[in-house]
Amino acid sequence: MGGEQVILATAGYDHTIRFWQAHSGVCTRTVQHPESQVNKMEITPDKQFLAAAAYQHVRLYDIPSANPSPVINYDGISKNVTAIGFQENGKWMFTGGEDKSVRIWDTRTRSLHCQHIFQVSAPVTSVFLHPNQTQLVIGDQSGAINMWDLKTDHNEQLIPETRAMIQSVAIDPEGKFLASINDKGTCYVWSLTGVKEQRTMFHPKQKLSAHNKYGLKCLFSPDSNFLVTTSADSSLKIWNTTDFSLLKTLTDPSGRWVWDCSFSEDSHYIITATSDGVGRLWNIDKEEIIREYTGHQKAIICLAFRDVKC
Repeated sequence: MGGEQVILATAGYDHTIRFWQAHSGVCTRTVQHPESQVNKMEITPDKQFLAAAAYQHVRLYDIPSANPSPVINYDGISKNVTAIGFQENGKWMFTGGEDKSVRIWDTRTRSLHCQHIFQVSAPVTSVFLHPNQTQLVIGDQSGAINMWDLKTDHNEQLIPETRAMIQSVAIDPEGKFLASINDKGTCYVWSLTGVKEQRTMFHPKQKLSAHNKYGLKCLFSPDSNFLVTTSADSSLKIWNTTDFSLLKTLTDPSGRWVWDCSFSEDSHYIITATSDGVGRLWNIDKEEIIREYTGHQKAIICLAFRDVKC
């Protein structure tokens, strides 16, 4: 991991976005975001822009330039935007938020046109795009998970546990598994079946008592071999997707919440965002921290990382 192909950005409660040299830990650029905290970030597939989701808006920043101002503004959204992502070719962007809606935005024309809106019954906490690029998985505060088919507009719903808020949802890159983690620290896993022309079906696979405190994030590795869960208990746990047994437990030295994480492309490293305002790069095989990203004055609650092999 290294070189100009690696992009790392962190943000959170101190109203700044910081860009880093991932291999050295040097902060190369700080962008002010005075209107609000930043809730989620994503890098566009062409690595040209960083999208920052915040209160009532999304801002796109030009990554190669030193321009401190956003180059595209998506406004007119009520409440917090809590989820963001892109179609694999960058043709459209999706957002989800506390206004109980998921929006599809056409990014090709820059007309800021919202193409489609999907409503759920509670504030949206997490949205994940299926590898088939036609279905969105949506988690919300009521404990429901919706699978929205963008082509047919069909929706399937799961409620894995009553009175438990969904904090994060994820699908592995091979499209075999769906995972969710809730505010009780429980992670549910389903097997997915169905080809592009057919409706995706859910099959209960595993219930993991992953953490004894608030669950915050679940994410599959790029090689689909691992599932990571993070929590308010200051740990990140790595599970083997062959049988969903616990492989490793990495404990953050801050003793604080581990809000967000992202794998390296080779699945051997993981970067975390924590409440002490420090980002950390972990060597998973050695179970050790090899780099820290310091400079934020308050909690880091989100990061964006793109590690592309040269």
